[in-house]
Amino acid sequence: MRNLDLLAKLWACLLLLAWAQPVQAQRLAVGAYHTAAIFPNGTLWTWGNGGSRQLGTGSFVNQPLPTQVGTATTWASVAAGQFNTAAIRTDGTLWAWGSNSYGQLGDGTTTPRNTPVQVGTATTWRSVSIGYGHLVAVRTDGTLWAWGRNDDGQLGDGSTTNQLVPVQIGVATTWRSVSAGFSHTVGVRTDGTLWAWGNGYATGTPDPANQLSPKQVGTATWRTASAGQTYTLAVRQDGTLWSWGNNQFGQLGDGTTTSHSTPQQVGTATAWQSVAAGDTHGLALRQDGTLWAWGANRAGQLGDGATASQLSPVEAGAGATWQSIASSSGASHSAALRQDGTLWTWGLNNNGQLGAGFTKQLLPLPVATTWASVGAGSNSTLGLRPDGTLWTWGDNPNGQLGTGTSGNQQVPTQVGTAAWRSVSVGRWHMAAIHTNGTLWTWGGNQFGELGLGTTTNQNTPVQVGTATTWLSVSAGDFYTLAVRQDGTLWAWGDNTYGQLGDGTTTNRSTPQQVGTATTWRSVSAGGWHCLAVRQDGTLWAWGDNTDGQLGTATATTTQPTPMQVGTAATWASVTAGTFHSLALRQDGTLWAWGDNNSGQLGDGTTTGHPTPVQLGTAATWASVSAGVYHTVALRQNGSLWAWGNNGYGQLGTGTTSPQLTPVAVGTATWQGVAAGAYHTAALRTDGAIWAWGNNTNGQTGRSNANPLPIYIPYPATALATTQAANTAATWQLAPNPAHGRAQLLGLPAGPVVGQLFDSQGRLVRTTASAEVELAGLAPGFYLLRAAAGGATRTLRLVVE
Repeated sequence: MRNLDLLAKLWACLLLLAWAQPVQAQRLAVGAYHTAAIFPNGTLWTWGNGGSRQLGTGSFVNQPLPTQVGTATTWASVAAGQFNTAAIRTDGTLWAWGSNSYGQLGDGTTTPRNTPVQVGTATTWRSVSIGYGHLVAVRTDGTLWAWGRNDDGQLGDGSTTNQLVPVQIGVATTWRSVSAGFSHTVGVRTDGTLWAWGNGYATGTPDPANQLSPKQVGTATWRTASAGQTYTLAVRQDGTLWSWGNNQFGQLGDGTTTSHSTPQQVGTATAWQSVAAGDTHGLALRQDGTLWAWGANRAGQLGDGATASQLSPVEAGAGATWQSIASSSGASHSAALRQDGTLWTWGLNNNGQLGAGFTKQLLPLPVATTWASVGAGSNSTLGLRPDGTLWTWGDNPNGQLGTGTSGNQQVPTQVGTAAWRSVSVGRWHMAAIHTNGTLWTWGGNQFGELGLGTTTNQNTPVQVGTATTWLSVSAGDFYTLAVRQDGTLWAWGDNTYGQLGDGTTTNRSTPQQVGTATTWRSVSAGGWHCLAVRQDGTLWAWGDNTDGQLGTATATTTQPTPMQVGTAATWASVTAGTFHSLALRQDGTLWAWGDNNSGQLGDGTTTGHPTPVQLGTAATWASVSAGVYHTVALRQNGSLWAWGNNGYGQLGTGTTSPQLTPVAVGTATWQGVAAGAYHTAALRTDGAIWAWGNNTNGQTGRSNANPLPIYIPYPATALATTQAANTAATWQLAPNPAHGRAQLLGLPAGPVVGQLFDSQGRLVRTTASAEVELAGLAPGFYLLRAAAGGATRTLRLVVE
């Protein structure tokens, strides 16, 4: 018997030790209208509503994309509430920001803060939780502290007086975790007892009166608890799920809308692991990694793909395994981490709180910015990702999106599963080069522009011939041009204006070589005219010349063979619009010619020019793209400029007024831009695609026209907020930054295949070993896609 008593005591001690372990750091937090996350490198990021300064970025502006809070890399945990955010650093200091009407920042004032301010001088904070105007926190010594709003006794200090600095709640030193609701608080002690205080309706005690100090909830042993709007969710040590409080929307999950003042079990499952209480909806994880939700669902906050409320738990994000969840009182959106460390959000998005534009999401959406390049056609848009996958959206009557259908798409949809190197979009067709050098086309084929020997449309990519040496391709209105690695130029499709350059006006349904030159470097197919640069830097043009778009100063309306434009041999790149042309010289100057009825030449007039004229005196232009009647261009500092027609807001200036000279589009920094017929799409340096202008066919990824850049949220590789618990976490490039060469480390056994892409998504190197040769590469940012041991990973590399 003595041995049994000893064993029982030992077992009780082990349980106590297990319960006393520090709570896992909260690296993801959901406020009422904003979200916060800590990434593996210790940086803190916020997004969503900034009106109460809760983003901590120093401004009031809403942020639809994750934005870093300061430069610190030592953040350990974070909490978000209605109008506030708080976070703990690895040194144990506590910081808070946002609204301060009730003294909830704990700095002794009621002054709001738009950047983090330290709460006192203590360096022993372990966890923190935010309600509606009050904060509660646990220190490493197990003491409990609270401050801010206290009208319902939610601070637990025995009064209803607001507190401007943290005050200790009682004398207990055994608090393990605490959760702040709208106007009540719940906490679990190390012995598994559950305590509640504040608004009596949600405290789980038979007494409906407000509780001004912690009061124990029953006698059971609990694992965790979460306080919502006016209700509570909790998991017992035996894995059962319990709820109590208001149940108007079924947020208690018991299959009814009947409220309960004391804990009621939710179903009979005994495998629940954790819970998160939102405004009027609940989330929970089971031990098998499945995610479940219930309650109000008008904004899609349950993540089940619908908007109907659920009175009992339904699985959300099926097929995935999850490791943590987040919501809070006042929040109608949800966030969760998968076990691979990626971050997903769903639900209400009116303030950008999902980190993906401003449209609500009914299913979990990955938060990310991983595009490599962007392109725009007449009424469609495309994006190429660093992993080589191609995504398209917009107009699709001829199957030009390549998705196997003929229906328009308002959100990016993947084109097959192939890995592409480059892609070009014409009016009703697209052409792309595979990473293996093969050429593929799809879409409209009325004039043989697909190069397949027929005039039959194709709604999925079809290979053009068998050649594997294609270097670049450009799709025009109803024809296509391409350059091979041997410097030869090829053309096919409509030839009404001699745009195929073969000396005739005969259409061609298969690729035909243009002349015999083997020194072509790049080519651009416009509406019905073509521009090209040879390796010696000379500029050539052919096709339609009705508006002087060839730049040759000739009176002819068509030119069926390539003709040199002037005598300069310093041209770097060209872009052919529908009726006008632009080109960059090697000295960074920009030149334009052709039609100018809408000011698309940017010279301050509406007078056309039959020969190239310099645009201003700037010598810092980096790239340019021409639409039908508008032009967009990037400078070397990443600034974006636009001019010409603006009837659909395609200039991105926030108006529909035309511009006769270049005007800056916002203040962001960009790395790529593409002009469609009457819309524009551009790629920021953070990898996010934005679009604006005409949206008749969904080409800007929205349901209406946009005169300002709007973020395109789909699709993406989710941002990681924890290190993935698999072999991917061990893969790395060293050194990084690097020059000369870099080594892949931590790979599994077996053959290695690597592809190195530049910031524009262009393949610049391949490797069949763990060593990557960098000689000859320009300094900058690159992405290495590596495959080994049956796994594929994309790694960032900075070349010095």
